[in-house]
Amino acid sequence: VAKNKELYAARRFNNNMGTSATLSLDQATPTQLRQWERELTQRYQDYKKARYQLDLTRGKPNPEQLDLSTALDGILQGQFHDTAGADLRNYGGLDGIPAAKQLFADIIGVHADEILVGGNSSLSMMYTTAQFCMHYSMNGAIDGDHSAWSSSGQPVKFLAPVPGYDRHFNLCRLLGIELIPIPLNNHGPALDQAEALVKQDPMIKGIWCVPRFSNPTGIVYSDDTVARLAELPRHAGPQFKIFWDNAYAVHAFSDNAPQVANMMDACRQCGTEDAIYLFGSTSKMTYPGAGVAYMGCSKANLACYKKRLGCTSIGPDKLNQQRHVLLFKDKAGIHAHMRQHAAIIRPRFDAVLNCLDQHLKDAGMGTWTRPEGGYFISFNTLPGLAKQVVTLTTEAGIKLTPAGAPFPYGKDPEDSTIRLAPTFPSVSDVKQAMEVFVVCIQLASVRQRLANLTGSCSPSK
Repeated sequence: VAKNKELYAARRFNNNMGTSATLSLDQATPTQLRQWERELTQRYQDYKKARYQLDLTRGKPNPEQLDLSTALDGILQGQFHDTAGADLRNYGGLDGIPAAKQLFADIIGVHADEILVGGNSSLSMMYTTAQFCMHYSMNGAIDGDHSAWSSSGQPVKFLAPVPGYDRHFNLCRLLGIELIPIPLNNHGPALDQAEALVKQDPMIKGIWCVPRFSNPTGIVYSDDTVARLAELPRHAGPQFKIFWDNAYAVHAFSDNAPQVANMMDACRQCGTEDAIYLFGSTSKMTYPGAGVAYMGCSKANLACYKKRLGCTSIGPDKLNQQRHVLLFKDKAGIHAHMRQHAAIIRPRFDAVLNCLDQHLKDAGMGTWTRPEGGYFISFNTLPGLAKQVVTLTTEAGIKLTPAGAPFPYGKDPEDSTIRLAPTFPSVSDVKQAMEVFVVCIQLASVRQRLANLTGSCSPSK
């Protein structure tokens, strides 16, 4: 395998060679397209022979990033008590230790008495919150279920801005919540459509939001979008909730990256603070499997949540919260830590974007996002090609997230969106993976163009 990689590395695709050097897709004649298709097929076969094993499926931190938090090991040094003297080794502290509450309240944009700090998974908090809302009153009252989402006996629905995060969608499916896709544009969800839908259907009980460096497009919600979202519960039926998953709140590539407005403040101004749940975690700050998650909401909702949660837990891992407080110290410490992450991640994103710019700019074969933070780049093929491209790359040894994953039920109506996750592989592996990806994009696009022009497509062998 190693010998094959050396042999075929010399045959990597170069946009200054072959038919593709002088043509864009819409300019090529059928004869030129057939020649182009033969060249691309040969390059693709070379990549398959190289037997690559590269993975761009999930947004995982790479080992260099994980090493940034090595100080967590042994950092306690016997500091087993919080600032009030409570023994963190014992039961209690359902909503987290005071220092952690203050630290992460500053990050999520709420007051320290409006946050709960728990274990490592914010997704678990989202699931628990949705489950509580499905079956119990969660709007300030802690007894009875008259305001539970499911109390009417009708199907519960959620707005799903797309492309979006597949785990959000799977969570809803598990709870039996119907997902209604709405477009996600460069400023946030399509709110004209969202407002019209919630006015028409009182069984739409919520909306998913990833406001900063959204998964997978990397867009940041505009101030106007935040303000209108805060007003959305006024248009909706009872018990409408905004699930604000600010997973990438501090994951910028530079200090000049766009910020997102404070959602809780916007809701306070509208009087809709009981309609917002804000989530975040340190999963991509320290250790994904041993981090800290947190949830912000109104004090009334927090009291409800704690009442329900107290039936399932006596308290979180408070020692791990203490570790994170000692590592970060304060908000400035978190941002300093995340600058180190950015220095590691940015070259991987640059490798992706440079390859796409070099080989596909003005080729008429797709478009892509240019995020200033987060963990993903979204590539849009020509309509009808995403599944084909993912199949081609998989057969060439490059694993990608399944086509359709960023859409409810895995159904991308255009079959065009592909999520790229370049953080985990090395920079050299990202470059290699992207060279294969580009050839797969070109090959699928040329074959589709040939089929459209000639009514058939016979790929070269």
